[in-house]
Amino acid sequence: MKKIILLAETGSDVNAELAKEYGVEIVPMHVSFDTETLDDGAFPVEKIVDYYQTTGKLPKTSGSMPEDFEIVLDRIHAENPDAQILYLAYSAVTTCSMQSGVIASEDRDYVTIVDTKQVSAGQCNIVIKMAEILNANPDMTMDEAVAAANDLISRANMCFMPDNLEFLRAGGRVSNVAFLGAKLLNLHPVIEILDGLLMATKKYRGKMSKVAAQLVTDFAEKYDLDREECLWFVHVTGFSDSVREIVENAAKEAGFQKIRWIQAGGVITTHGGPAAFGLAGFSRKK
Repeated sequence: MKKIILLAETGSDVNAELAKEYGVEIVPMHVSFDTETLDDGAFPVEKIVDYYQTTGKLPKTSGSMPEDFEIVLDRIHAENPDAQILYLAYSAVTTCSMQSGVIASEDRDYVTIVDTKQVSAGQCNIVIKMAEILNANPDMTMDEAVAAANDLISRANMCFMPDNLEFLRAGGRVSNVAFLGAKLLNLHPVIEILDGLLMATKKYRGKMSKVAAQLVTDFAEKYDLDREECLWFVHVTGFSDSVREIVENAAKEAGFQKIRWIQAGGVITTHGGPAAFGLAGFSRKK
């Protein structure tokens, strides 16, 4: 039986340690600072905050290009010529990455592509769980793996909450009026990933230390998250240790047995802004 190797983009926030632990291959997305374009994951994310504070502008993000995939696919195939590759893609409606993967995979019959319809921790949650399933079932066929992945995708839920709307305003995603209103009223919008799209669904009012904990409780109840599965948290640089502890306690009180944290890479940092955080989990099977 051919081995199945998982592939995802850096926008999944599957960091180097997780990739090594679970045998996941990663393709870079990109962040551009004026005329300088860097691979996501190849520089400290603090560079994004420093750039904004210095220039008043946000860097621009872009998806993986076909040549990015070609480099990684060629290497995997050379090292594992009998292996199949299952590419669990960053939400296809948000970036060109999956289409780039499709182009790079032409004439490569060993590559199968599935749209996770998730980003960041939502995608990471699917990728790592799928890696655990494959490790436990080494003889799984690609058809079986795709079926398992689609089941996970159908039950995957993610949301994130910016600390403030400054980066969203700078990126043109909210107006100056909305930015000033949110700042005045201390509002924190919740952004959910719904069928691959990032949608604002709710607003919380108050300090992050209070609303972050409430978000954990509300989101777990809204989607009947499986307490036996891992609850993933993603944080952007600047997220305070004290709020992190409060969030963890809220998750434990909600019944979650396993909690893992990841730090957002360049793509998510650019969109979410400093001190934002998010969570991802699976709904219980019906």
